[in-house]
Amino acid sequence: MVNSLEYFMQTRRIGFRHWRVEDLALAVGLWGDYRVTRLIDARGPLSRAQIQEKLEHEIAMAEVYGVQYWPIFLLSDEEHIGCCGLRPYALEKNIYEIGFHIRAEQWGQGFATEAAQRVIAYAFEELNTAALFAGHNPLNVASSRLLKKLGFYYTQHEYYPPTGLDHPSYLMTAEEYRAGTE
Repeated sequence: MVNSLEYFMQTRRIGFRHWRVEDLALAVGLWGDYRVTRLIDARGPLSRAQIQEKLEHEIAMAEVYGVQYWPIFLLSDEEHIGCCGLRPYALEKNIYEIGFHIRAEQWGQGFATEAAQRVIAYAFEELNTAALFAGHNPLNVASSRLLKKLGFYYTQHEYYPPTGLDHPSYLMTAEEYRAGTE
């Protein structure tokens, strides 16, 4: 169980904390579900070793860059709902990538929107990032709708090595974020 004091960021329903090495069971529950990973990784269902590698990568991202796709939990009962966060994208331009992976049993409840809105605010208000990048598998219509709803605009298709596909890609600048919050 997660101690709510470990959350470094919250929304009305969601708490964010950092991945830990002992979170392998949570990682398996998320990335071990092919419904979650089928549009983000072309290798097919991920093995436990591949999931362990993803977990270690997220932990390393936090150690090196101070960001990761943070695990998120319901504040009401501390149930793990997935992850949402940031990765370096073009640090020389102060641009981060936002992403979210939600457990299949939690789809359709607005958690991706709520978590992404908080991460966007964190990126622009706490990290003072210049812009946020986002992309999605061309088959992921739900992510396309969500990114547009969040205020991202399409920029180009960009090759994404884990899927071997050109993904529709989007951007939101700090100026656009500030204009939308005024």
